[in-house]
Amino acid sequence: MGASMTMQKGTNVAVPAGAVRVEVGRHAAPGAPDVDASALLLVAGKVRSDADFVFYNQPAHASGAVRHEGKRTAPDRVTDTLVVDFGKVEPAIDRIVVAASADGGTFGRVSGLYVRVTDAASGAELARFDSTDATVETAFILGELYLRQGAWKFRAVGQGYSTGLEGLATDFGISVDEPQQTPPASPVPQAPAAPVTPPQPRPAAQAPAPAPVAPVATPAPAAPAAPPAAAPVRLTKVTLTKSAPSVSLAKQGGTSGALRVNLNWEVRKQFKGWGAKLGRAVAMHADLDLDLCALYELADGRKGVVQSLGNAFGSLTRPPFIHLDGDDRTGALSSGENMSINLDHKDLLRRVLIFVTIYEGARSFADLHATVTLQPQNGAAIDFSLDECTVPSTVCALALITNNGGDLTVQREARYLVPDRGVSPQRTIDAAYGWGMNWTPGRK
Repeated sequence: MGASMTMQKGTNVAVPAGAVRVEVGRHAAPGAPDVDASALLLVAGKVRSDADFVFYNQPAHASGAVRHEGKRTAPDRVTDTLVVDFGKVEPAIDRIVVAASADGGTFGRVSGLYVRVTDAASGAELARFDSTDATVETAFILGELYLRQGAWKFRAVGQGYSTGLEGLATDFGISVDEPQQTPPASPVPQAPAAPVTPPQPRPAAQAPAPAPVAPVATPAPAAPAAPPAAAPVRLTKVTLTKSAPSVSLAKQGGTSGALRVNLNWEVRKQFKGWGAKLGRAVAMHADLDLDLCALYELADGRKGVVQSLGNAFGSLTRPPFIHLDGDDRTGALSSGENMSINLDHKDLLRRVLIFVTIYEGARSFADLHATVTLQPQNGAAIDFSLDECTVPSTVCALALITNNGGDLTVQREARYLVPDRGVSPQRTIDAAYGWGMNWTPGRK
């Protein structure tokens, strides 16, 4: 599709695609509230259970029809993305509401808010709606995907709530595990706005000398469709900062299941001329290859590394209970690099250092805008952004997870290290954190 299709509130458009990406975006501005995307899968206007709510703390629907892919930060905008696979939507579901919530302020302080629907296969834009009349709202229904005579459509809605994500969620039947500060309110009136007619429901690096841990394929278990939620959903999330750099996983409800670690990045594509400061990398390009890695120490003293070098992908079901999902060699994959830690065996872990190296494509992390998200299977998401890199660093310590009497504590590191000449990134981070391993050359 050529020109952008900007919709008016209340209008609809056909969505001729097997799967779509739904991008909720805003202008990047200092002091602006964060914006989070979410989706509600509805039957006759309500969820069947809390499991039909997909958001940052519950990032995938059991059917596989909707998943939350997380944030990306660019110099000019911040986006939060959902993926909808229509082929996996259960027959009972007749509507998927796309919502946004503001964290840390109202939408009146958010500029350039929009929702954009693209074909997941081709990337072609199918629909776009820009919300321009927000004031005191802290949550919005931006749009909805719905079935009409066997075909999916998208409608621009633009309905605001002053009660945040909690008020919006409870309106659709979600039970929230947090005290309500105010009773659920009616949507904030917006003028002039015609009422929206609801759709008709339809029935060169280094590898360790110790023996590497062999990768073990861990296929995701098939989940039953729309199971009842075990407990009310938690809307709280945690952002680690320099002033508040650590958090207890147990206090956030993350005591079991898989802890998913995601690294996502955006590259500022600009040319740096001869006047660039010493130590700043030349412009990064499309073949940037970052590797998410982990140093681990088990309770019995064994140490090792999980990384793509040497095919040391680890395992979730046996030591080290850490598994690297794969290797994004281009930086173009929307989901970034992902690693999982099995919290069911957390007592066997003494400490885990999550770090990232540049394998190729750049000489420094300069101009790299990265976000780290730790998503427990049960519990609140923990995220943080990396600071601007001003040194010629090729390895960055992201987070240190330590076992304190059976409770895992996550500490934001965001620490750029500069290897000495001839010293690998892995040796550099080992020395900085006192792991004490022996290293030999390795390759992918």
